Amino acid sequence: MDLVGALGRDPPERDSLPRWAAPLPAALEDVAYRFVWVIVAINLAGTAFGFWYYRFQFGRVPPELWAFVPDSPLATLFIALALASWAVGKPNDTLAALAFVGNIKLGLWTPYVLVVFAPGFLATSSTPMYAFLLVSHLGMALQAFVLHRMTDFPLKAVAVAGAWYTVDLLMDYFVPVIGDVTHTSLPYAGGEPWFTTTVLQVAAAGAVVLTVVPLCLALGTRIATLRTRHRPHPHD
Repeated sequence: MDLVGALGRDPPERDSLPRWAAPLPAALEDVAYRFVWVIVAINLAGTAFGFWYYRFQFGRVPPELWAFVPDSPLATLFIALALASWAVGKPNDTLAALAFVGNIKLGLWTPYVLVVFAPGFLATSSTPMYAFLLVSHLGMALQAFVLHRMTDFPLKAVAVAGAWYTVDLLMDYFVPVIGDVTHTSLPYAGGEPWFTTTVLQVAAAGAVVLTVVPLCLALGTRIATLRTRHRPHPHD
């Protein structure tokens, strides 16, 4: 049996994008697509683990707000669905945009708070779990950069991702509709002083920045892709 045929497909064409838009080596991107079902399975396993990890927080939040609790598991679910849709020949730009923004945002926000609040996290979880969360989330951010091969991030798709993660940001830190905010549990009380500010404000500041950055990256990648595709051929 053809291993690539069983576990993935030949990768889509790679546009000549600047390094900031496509930082991964082309060979690594190729592997991700040739073994796409393995990547899908890993992300689905991560999604299942994430829902288990949030099990106690679900109990403290009204069911109406559960969609805003498991941020990282939803991001890994988005990329699993985006890659699976490509693998079956039906790529979905909206899923790709949601996956791109979500995996960069949560893939970097979690290491950010793990490092900033390291004493608290290490006091409440084992060192192996701490290391696993740190490394696995950095992997989320990296895998987002294979998606430019399957989408050019249409404006409508980026707008949907922007709308979802803006609402999620508001619910997590600023204006919960029911009950309290829904951000991931932190090892310190939100109002506890942290240098010149508070724990909640430090976490929220990272979340705001890391919502804007991937949206800008998606739009910038679209512009770079369109410029590359419409660049005159030297022999024309």
